[in-house]
Amino acid sequence: MNDAREENPTIYDVARLAGLSIATVSRVINSPEQVNEVTKNKVLQIIDELGYIPKAEARARAIRGTRRIGVLTPFFTSPAFVERLRGIAFVIGTTNFELIVYTVDSKVRLQDYLVSLALTRNLDGLIIMSLPFNETDAKRLIAHQVKTVIIEYEQEFFSSVKIDNAGGGKIAARYLTGKGHRRLGFIGEINPPEYAIHPALDRLNGFKEGLAEHHILLPDEHICSSPIDQESSLKSACELLQQEQRPTAIFAAADIQAMAVIKVAKEMGLNIPQDLAVLGFDGLEVADYMGLTTINQSLDETGRIAADLLLAQISGARQSVQHVSVPLNIIERETV
Repeated sequence: MNDAREENPTIYDVARLAGLSIATVSRVINSPEQVNEVTKNKVLQIIDELGYIPKAEARARAIRGTRRIGVLTPFFTSPAFVERLRGIAFVIGTTNFELIVYTVDSKVRLQDYLVSLALTRNLDGLIIMSLPFNETDAKRLIAHQVKTVIIEYEQEFFSSVKIDNAGGGKIAARYLTGKGHRRLGFIGEINPPEYAIHPALDRLNGFKEGLAEHHILLPDEHICSSPIDQESSLKSACELLQQEQRPTAIFAAADIQAMAVIKVAKEMGLNIPQDLAVLGFDGLEVADYMGLTTINQSLDETGRIAADLLLAQISGARQSVQHVSVPLNIIERETV
């Protein structure tokens, strides 16, 4: 393998060692979704070991600079991701780079993007938003010179924009207990798809820790795991509020879910915040129109910071890894 690396390996070397056709190797590089997992992993292992760099027309574009920046994101229709993407787009829009968004809806799709975007090198830079990936994926991006910045996830090799989700949960606990609440509830997507990170679970754990500081227990029946979509959130809110000993305050791990709680509460004839206090997390623009008290994570700003970090790397102005923490703050309105 070391000899092959020294001799500038070609696609023919990869195909020979894999015992596959050149066409199959090419598909792994350019269209990994068309290749079964066993074959794909075999080819990728050989590519990584050889240090093979594809030299197709895409390579020539990479040398000149593609003038493209990609964003890899889950849940593209979620308002939180849209607002964060808006921050990225604002910064990129002031340059002559083209912004390309790649949406992830499965673990396989995530892995295929991480492979193809690294090997084809059709991007000058990549922002990975709220998606986990392993060290092998990271080293492949580095080997193929894809400048990368991460949002809401940490990898030692790349600069990142950090969100203290557990700390946000503690802020929620301290705030609500400070308002005199002792019977509390939680709603959030604590069991997200396998390809996603777990911010709601971190917020829940932080919430529990914050309540424990005040010797308050969050009972299991007051914890609702729910996807962020409206139908699921409304159903979970109903279950939470129809309990005989319902909470007097609810912390929702996302503003959208907090709004579902408010809707159900009003339909049940509850007054907010007198009968039920509701605290969200995100700081969505629409939260202002709803009068929702929320923990603001500066979605737009985190997108801008990530884009600035990436552009600095692409220009060569900064090469060292940076981890930027975005402070959280409570925006007080009418629901608590």
